[in-house]
Amino acid sequence: MTDSVELVIFDCDGVVIDSEVLSARVLIRMLSELNINIDMHYVQQHFLGCSFKSVSEKIAFTFGVSVPEQFESDYRHALVTLFAEQLQPTAGIKNILLNLNVPFCIATSSSLLRTQKALNVVGFDAFFKNIFTSEEVSVGKPAPDLFLHAAQQMGVLPQNCLVIEDSSAGIQAAISANMQVMHYFGGKHLDKGVNHVHINFPDVALLSHWRSFFTTYPTLTHESSL
Repeated sequence: MTDSVELVIFDCDGVVIDSEVLSARVLIRMLSELNINIDMHYVQQHFLGCSFKSVSEKIAFTFGVSVPEQFESDYRHALVTLFAEQLQPTAGIKNILLNLNVPFCIATSSSLLRTQKALNVVGFDAFFKNIFTSEEVSVGKPAPDLFLHAAQQMGVLPQNCLVIEDSSAGIQAAISANMQVMHYFGGKHLDKGVNHVHINFPDVALLSHWRSFFTTYPTLTHESSL
């Protein structure tokens, strides 16, 4: 960590909110209705951190099936319903948001509407006034465009940004953007699975629980001890 951190960029799904396992359940169920049978392990390995457009393209390439035109809107509707019933923040993240002493924002592959609804469900909408989505750039993760866009809008140089991600696509995007990056794997979707992200990026710093964050970055907290 040779550069100071002036901005923390959070991915949303699987980092701020524990949504990936819920998203995977909906996707697995809906794809099974198209005779595409996958499991949580497959979703983690191939779809984690990807936009819906990217997931659809991967499905078409791998299974030779184009999802119906109504599929995305049905998927998002089912997801919002499930979020309202079961969505929770990742364990310990609220303490981080309350005690960070530098600006922070979200940069996500999800849509702005879905992200805002999800943050509202867990009571985090007041924390995140700056949300940047893949809708704002021509190429999403693993390209660096979204993170570079977020840094530019926040007025911070890329090397002074710390990205916290749970996916290979997101980590590759942060590296390509010349940003500091930490791999968070405390979400429920990664509880028992093989950590493919760590296999792909063994040199990226790991964070298994938010309680360890300020131990790694003690200068980023308002509190002297947490």
